[in-house]
Amino acid sequence: MSILIIAEHDNASLAPVTSHVVTAAAKIGGDIDVLVAGSGAQSVADEAAKLSGVNKVLFADDAAYSHQLAENLADLVAELGKSYSHILAPATTNGKNMMPRLAALLDVEQISDILSVESADTFKRPIYAGNAIATVQSSDSIKVITVRGTAFDACELNGSASVEAVTGGHDKGISAFVGEDLAKSDRPELTAARIVVSGGRGMQNGDNFKLLYTLADKLDAAVGASRAAVDAGFVPNDMQVGQTGKIVAPELYIAVGISGQIQHLAGMKDSKVIVAINKDEDAPIFQVADYGLVADLFDALPEFEKAL
Repeated sequence: MSILIIAEHDNASLAPVTSHVVTAAAKIGGDIDVLVAGSGAQSVADEAAKLSGVNKVLFADDAAYSHQLAENLADLVAELGKSYSHILAPATTNGKNMMPRLAALLDVEQISDILSVESADTFKRPIYAGNAIATVQSSDSIKVITVRGTAFDACELNGSASVEAVTGGHDKGISAFVGEDLAKSDRPELTAARIVVSGGRGMQNGDNFKLLYTLADKLDAAVGASRAAVDAGFVPNDMQVGQTGKIVAPELYIAVGISGQIQHLAGMKDSKVIVAINKDEDAPIFQVADYGLVADLFDALPEFEKAL
């Protein structure tokens, strides 16, 4: 068996989630190669070569891959991937955009968002917003898989894989990068933070989120939100945690004024320790919380911050 992993990166550095995908690949077994497709991304290829368990890094350096356009990248991976038994990518925005196209090009099914590897052809993945776990077995000759990074530990960084330049694929000319408007923050990135503080509809308005920001600054934490808070316009949607937002699994997750609908739980229930603050003692969030405080958040948060 041989496995090809599609690296997640920004042409400057390798995204941490890639190391989690390597761990998933190691559980499948076989030789592991990593594809770094980008423009001027030599530093990323060198970083990928340090991932423990990686046999070699395939480096495709071309302007067509500078912004990870799915149409261009899928063509390249389809060409390179024909000699592999498994093709893995993180279940990120890029992975979810490119991998279905790849599966169509290879005429195979896609197995999405796996949580565990049972064997080389059998995997577990969430369905019904994470309310049930399906065990899926595939008989396809090439298995196209996206991996939920939070379900696997990061691999070590003591490898010394070779880096091999590859060519193939091209700019298909059917999509183009127009621009991006990036949110800037001094706080940790939401999906990579050790601590996450999230607010829900109970925050009442966007101004009250400043209570969470000051708390997060003391904890060196990222700040998230429930869909209800985002839909109400309290905060931008890049802060949303949940089934249709970002999947997080920090060491500590603090849910403030969040009732805990199943869609939100699907995005954070793998957190190591969950703390819930809600004045409704029957809120579903308390069913998954390790520690629960039934209190008005506007009383509890100032006391919490004072104690810190």
